[in-house]
Amino acid sequence: MLDYVKDPALLASLGVTGFLSLIIWAALLVVKVFALIDSLRYSNNQYVSAGKRSRTLWLALTGASLAFHLITGPVSFINIAGTIASIIYLVDVRPALQQVSGRGGNRNMGPYGPW
Repeated sequence: MLDYVKDPALLASLGVTGFLSLIIWAALLVVKVFALIDSLRYSNNQYVSAGKRSRTLWLALTGASLAFHLITGPVSFINIAGTIASIIYLVDVRPALQQVSGRGGNRNMGPYGPW
């Protein structure tokens, strides 16, 4: 997939399905980069306080996911597994970390509780 970045003239030979595959590949790349950068923002103590696995594990999972995304094709088994790991981080671990660190949580809080 990185060949298209090196030589943009190759984009003309893609066709509809190839172009769609390239868009999906780029979108998943953005998701994995965001998951890796976001997992770097929190300390190991915050992961433990949120009741999640260690920071090292999530850094390894999201980092390996990104590395395999850049190395392998978009439909390889290891790439799909990495995509699932990054999505799990974003929808399960990240909200718990935000709540523990006070960066997220319930935005509908009034002075006496939720409304």
